Amino acid sequence: MSRSSDHSKPANKTHVPAPEDQRAEQAGVNDESLVEVHSILLREKAEPSEGFSPMPLFLLGFISALIFGVSVYVVHYRGDFDPLVYDHRFSAAAGGADVGPVELTPAQILASGRRAYQTCVACHQANGQGVPGAFPPLAGTEWVTGSEERLIRILLHGLTGPIEVNGNTYNGVMPAFGRVPGGGYNWTNERIAHVLSFIRNEWGNEASFITTEQVDAVFRAEAGRSRPWTAEELAQFVGN
Repeated sequence: MSRSSDHSKPANKTHVPAPEDQRAEQAGVNDESLVEVHSILLREKAEPSEGFSPMPLFLLGFISALIFGVSVYVVHYRGDFDPLVYDHRFSAAAGGADVGPVELTPAQILASGRRAYQTCVACHQANGQGVPGAFPPLAGTEWVTGSEERLIRILLHGLTGPIEVNGNTYNGVMPAFGRVPGGGYNWTNERIAHVLSFIRNEWGNEASFITTEQVDAVFRAEAGRSRPWTAEELAQFVGN
């Protein structure tokens, strides 16, 4: 009897929710977790706001010191923004007073002419030999060591048309280097005198220096000329 009564009691079973109930519980748990995570984030991080964040003080100080240092340097070394500061003839001892033109030594003239000749290197080359068939040589030619007036005119106004140099014919155009009508390199008469003196005494050439006064005289005599010379026109100056 006792055995049969035990069988009559219902067995204890664990309650298992239905599938739809499981999804509902899981969704509830997820929602609660998300709310909790968001609450933590809001407590630890400030809300974003519009505008710019302030510059760090050390960076602001560094930039200010840099600007101040550059300003002091410019003021100290500006030379009063006077171009004469970069003129090799300018004498600081004279205090910038108008003491007239400074006489240069032959070595200084040749050094100045050498610097000016760097503009000519592309055509006439550093050795003065020119480029065969294109640009005539300056070394060992009577065009350079001969007539001073002819050479000055070539550099002042330029040269065009065929010329014969050392038995070879060249037919090109040389630009004007002087301050002449129609434009050019706008070199001063002094600079022209220096570069001509240089090429007349370089690469084995030996000829007299050309002075600024000589260039000035030709410059005034040909004040209205705006076109380059030809070999025929320059023939009249041979021997001068």
